[in-house]
Amino acid sequence: MISVKEAKNIILNTTQDFGVEEVPFIKSVGRILKEEIVADRDFPPFNRVSMDGICIDFKIFQTEQRAFKIEGIQAAGNEQITLQNSENCIEVMTGAVLPKNANTVIRYEDVVIKNGIATIAIDEVFDFQNIHKKGKDGKFGDTLITENTKISAAEIGVLATVGKSKVKVAKQPKVMIISTGDELVSVAENPLAHQIRRSNVFTLVSLLESLKIDSETAHITDDKAILKQKIKMFIEKNDVLLFSGAVSKGKFDFLPEVFEELGVEKLFHKVAQRPGKPFFYGKTANCNIFGFPGNPISTFVNCLAYFYPWYYKSIGIEIKEETAILTKDVSFKPNLEYFLQVKLSYKFGHTLATPITGNGSGDLASLVHADAFIHLPNDKNEFKKGENYPIIRYRL
Repeated sequence: MISVKEAKNIILNTTQDFGVEEVPFIKSVGRILKEEIVADRDFPPFNRVSMDGICIDFKIFQTEQRAFKIEGIQAAGNEQITLQNSENCIEVMTGAVLPKNANTVIRYEDVVIKNGIATIAIDEVFDFQNIHKKGKDGKFGDTLITENTKISAAEIGVLATVGKSKVKVAKQPKVMIISTGDELVSVAENPLAHQIRRSNVFTLVSLLESLKIDSETAHITDDKAILKQKIKMFIEKNDVLLFSGAVSKGKFDFLPEVFEELGVEKLFHKVAQRPGKPFFYGKTANCNIFGFPGNPISTFVNCLAYFYPWYYKSIGIEIKEETAILTKDVSFKPNLEYFLQVKLSYKFGHTLATPITGNGSGDLASLVHADAFIHLPNDKNEFKKGENYPIIRYRL
């Protein structure tokens, strides 16, 4: 049985490169950028009017002239016009190109317009006010978005601005999520007294969807021959297999035997942790295999603690460790590392973790009342209020 750190190091040393694909930019939210986005021209590309109003030559204002004849209108989207007479003004709209020979914009709120004459009603006016200068946000060729950025709505606007109708992103792994067990029935069925509905598979599907990974699901009964036949096919067709159940010591927990018979290289089986001790991890030439224990909390935390970091490293993303402060004393006697469910709160810039009492690794409903797992080490049994430990959050 190995430590959590050893298990994670083994997993992080077997990451995969899934390659790169081009997708429509509007479909790239949540994906990982695999190219550098540079400015295809200055940002903004012209001196841009930032307020509706009039524009003037500031030198004329300095002569104490306050009334300006309106010479024309510069609308947003129209070609640049020219202020012909420096003693006149031009009406301008937000987003328009600043007319030639003009260098200052005064808001309509600060101007009185009557009979084609605009009179400035304020005393303080500054050169180049209310103008977004050409190139202020970025120059031609500047890097606007670096590679390995997770694309959000903010990046979408930049991609549109530089004309990136398609963008290169990290290709997602092909994943199959598999549940086993004769006691499981579909969500729509009414289970008999000795049965339960499948839930772990759909928890895993949702955990992967938050990473923008599409997955397929399958359920296999506790029949070794059928397990072997189907798993062989799944290994050949997928980058990753995620299993829920059948990796412990039960008489019908056939997966470790099946993996061995199919030539899966076992990298470890059992981690000194609670929940999720029977966790199996192995690989073939083309497929990584995560065998999570079947108890709901075990499946949930193992996916977050191991699959997530493996995936992030595979696509080139570094994730910073986050910590939180215990708000209550915790006692845990087994010589195991402990992933304890906690409710998060915030005070004076610190993240606080309040332990949630559950009923063991089968208590799926307890996940609803928590936000994260706090990772407690196995070098002591008592954890005091005020102590700081790493957390794995699953709720923002």
